[in-house]
Amino acid sequence: MSEFLANWYLWIKALHIIFVVTWMAGIFYLPRLFVYHCRIEPGSEQDKMFQTMERKLFKVIMNPSMILVWVFGPLLILAPQAGVDFGAVWVWVKFAAVVGLTGFHHALGRWRKAFEAGENTRSERFYRKTNEIPAVLLVVIIIMVVVRPF
Repeated sequence: MSEFLANWYLWIKALHIIFVVTWMAGIFYLPRLFVYHCRIEPGSEQDKMFQTMERKLFKVIMNPSMILVWVFGPLLILAPQAGVDFGAVWVWVKFAAVVGLTGFHHALGRWRKAFEAGENTRSERFYRKTNEIPAVLLVVIIIMVVVRPF
């Protein structure tokens, strides 16, 4: 396995970055759709259009991207070239931030289903504020990986 990871390291790294970018794009965009969806009358044609956009974004882009991040991330970190010291704190902070991002992803899925059922009780303001969460987590993740401060 180590030889495989060493030989394919750059491909694994490229694929990991690609799927992080696509996942983050969806995580940033879906709450913005929710902000606008809050303004729409449930059951209207616009409501159905938003539901379709949100469902496709979540199921076609975000879910596969998140899964592939979780496939390529561990492969990447286990590759000899990664030089990861599992005794270092940065690895675990980064891991916790990715777990937090995954939890946020699942919360978005529950909120999407509430819109789909016509049961959204959250405000535009709520979705605007929650849209800051993935940005903070992304900053933490990047600093942990690039700077490795501890």
